[in-house]
Parts: sequence; structure tokens; C-alpha cells
Amino acid sequence: MAGKRLTKARELVDRLRAYDLGEALALLETMPSAKFDESVELAVRLGVDPRKADENIRGTVALPNGTGKTVRLLVICKGEKIKEALDAGADFAGAEDVVEKIQGGWLDFDAVVATPDMMVLVGKIGKILGPRGLMPNPKVGTVTADVVSAVKAIKAGRVEFRVEKAGIVHVGIGKKSFGAQKLEANVRSLIEALNRAKPKAAKGIYLESASICATMSPGIKLDPVVLRSM
Repeated sequence: MAGKRLTKARELVDRLRAYDLGEALALLETMPSAKFDESVELAVRLGVDPRKADENIRGTVALPNGTGKTVRLLVICKGEKIKEALDAGADFAGAEDVVEKIQGGWLDFDAVVATPDMMVLVGKIGKILGPRGLMPNPKVGTVTADVVSAVKAIKAGRVEFRVEKAGIVHVGIGKKSFGAQKLEANVRSLIEALNRAKPKAAKGIYLESASICATMSPGIKLDPVVLRSM
């Protein structure tokens, strides 16, 4: 059944064509749906060399319509900050106790925020969090004394983007049930953030290509010329 659905979806896409964003999202809506609410992902190839520190792009963007996913958030902090974090909406908060749990194999969370004074402690689990993209970083606002603002922003739909070794950025931008209008607003916010993050050292074409897809659908190429103007 899944094979027939994917085959039908592929027949709808002109693989040689680069679609306008609105056309691509309208096409995505017409594709056969799975039995669950599919996630929608945007992949963007950037003209950068991630091996160079000044071209290793990383940042965050607040998606106006969120991602549609429930983010399980851990805040590593102590004292009054624990209550502040939990009252703001964090799912878990603690210091040595949560670090010990993580060292014991506990990883039931999707994002981590830490206060600056906890980073020495967080360093003990860096080898666990780092490879999973969970290590707190001040550059993206996940190392901060203002845990309330950080928790609320992440819960409201702030997502992190980071260029991979191949120069590609993958970001979930919502659910298929959002509809074209909400997904377009999220895509625009992400592309604008990527364009603002363009490093001065980058030469040539920066936003080289992009595609969008749902969990059970083929990728749809987007017109990069249109995206560059956002």
C-alpha cells in the first residue's frame, strides 16, 4: 500500500522542474496522505565550506506556526531556576541528578537548556549530548541565565538550524495538516534566517538549491532564485 502511494506521489512531481514555493506546497497537499500526520522538512544546500569556522553556519529561528511537534525540554540548572524553568513549561529540570540520569542512559528529551554556571557539569555529558545535537550552546540561546525566556521560545516553536558536512541544512517546518499558508510562513521565516546568516567569507552563490518533502512523499525541488530574494 505504501509503495503504491509513493509511486502515485512521484508521478505528480516533475523532477526536472524547480517549483515556486506556493506551487510546491499546493502540490504537496494533493499527494496521497499517510495514516498519520506527516512531518514536512525543508532541505537547503548552501554554498559554504562547513570545515571553515567562519562558514560553519548555526542559528535559531522562531517559526510563526511552530513545528507541530511536542518538544520535551530539559533545563540543567539549580536552586530557584529549577522552579522557574518548570513553571515556564520545561518538562524536566535539575542539576547533578539529571546529569547522573543521562550518564545512566536516560535520553527522554528533545532539547536542552543550561544556565552558564552549569556548563562545567554539562561538560561531563558532552560526549553524550554532542553527537545527538543536544549540547547547549550560547550562540543559539541554549546557554542562558534567562531560562524562562528560553523555555517559552523553544516551546513556542523556535528551532535550531545547523549546516551539515555536505553543506546542507535540514529543518522540520511543520506538519502536512498545517496547510500551504502556514507552511509557507514557516518556510519564509527559515529562509530569511538563513539569508541573514550568510557569512562574509562565503563566495559565489550562497543558496544553491532547496527541496521540500513530507515524511511519505518524494522531494519537490524549489526555485532557488525565488528563495534568495526572501
